[in-house]
Parts: sequence; structure tokens; C-alpha cells
Amino acid sequence: MRIISGELKGRRIKPPANNWPTRPTTDFAKEALYNILQHRIDFDGIKMLDLFGGAGNHSLECISRGCTDVTYVDLHRPCCQFVEKTTVDWGIADAITIRNMDVFAFLNMPASGYDFVFAGPPYALGQIDLIPDLIINRGFLNEDGFLVLEHDPSHDFIAHPRLSELRKYGQTHFSFFE
Repeated sequence: MRIISGELKGRRIKPPANNWPTRPTTDFAKEALYNILQHRIDFDGIKMLDLFGGAGNHSLECISRGCTDVTYVDLHRPCCQFVEKTTVDWGIADAITIRNMDVFAFLNMPASGYDFVFAGPPYALGQIDLIPDLIINRGFLNEDGFLVLEHDPSHDFIAHPRLSELRKYGQTHFSFFE
């Protein structure tokens, strides 16, 4: 994994363990996603939420592009510790709030609107289909905000009233909600 663009461009994200319960977005899919987003989002000054944050790939990419208000949520404590250490080492710790907790518990807390929400849940998670409505209906997405949900082909959001676009990169699908 690497940072694609911005101040931290080219830096590598190297989690310390090969057996983490994570599935990082491939560089190919991530680069395609951010090529789309760079034309829709001015990352300077936005508020970003990274759900199922894993190794921090999307949080770090957004910070590199100028976002100074990122909330990262992941249940796996070693992932949170890794992201915390990385942000301290890279001198960007003031741009991120790390929440070591279950994403669904986080989504049950009082909402704070975000301009960009990225959710990259485990593909086998049984509740993936609930995620867009939880985020949108509970006020986690600002009126002009974007939600991008990463999932595999076994999930279909075509009938969702807030779906604006679907992009497919092999087994990685990105559903865009507005």
C-alpha cells in the first residue's frame, strides 16, 4: 500500500503483521477511486470518516491530500495502534481522531456530519447492506457529502434511492451514495 497523491505521496504503509483481519484496498482500485474523487471533493477543509479503517490507507490518503479532520474507526486494537504510530511518525497526528471501537456502536452514537465517508467493511460481514442507511439516516453524511462503500459483487445497491454510481474493479466494487 502506498500514498498516491499529496504531501505524503509515495510513502508506503507497511502494517507489521501479515495475518491481520484486514483486506486493504488494492493500489489499482484505490488509485481509480481517488482519480474519481479528486474531481468531486476538495480535500482541503473537509471532514472525513473512515469506517473499518484497517491499516489507515484511506485516512492517510485523505490527510495527504489536505484533509485535517479525519475520524478513523476500527475494532482491531493493533490496527488502531499502527495508525496512531504511523501518524505520529509522519507528523500528522493532529489531523486524525482514532476510535478503537465497533463501527456499528460508533454509528449508534450521536451523529456528527461528514463531507466524505469511506466504509471498507470485511466482505463477509453480514450487515454490509445496512451500512448506507445507517450512515445517511443517522446524520453522519452532510447534505452535499459522499459515501463510498467498498464491497464485493455479492452485494447490490442498484435499487438504493441514494446510490449515484457504481464502479467495478475486478472483485472490488465501490458504491457511491449522495
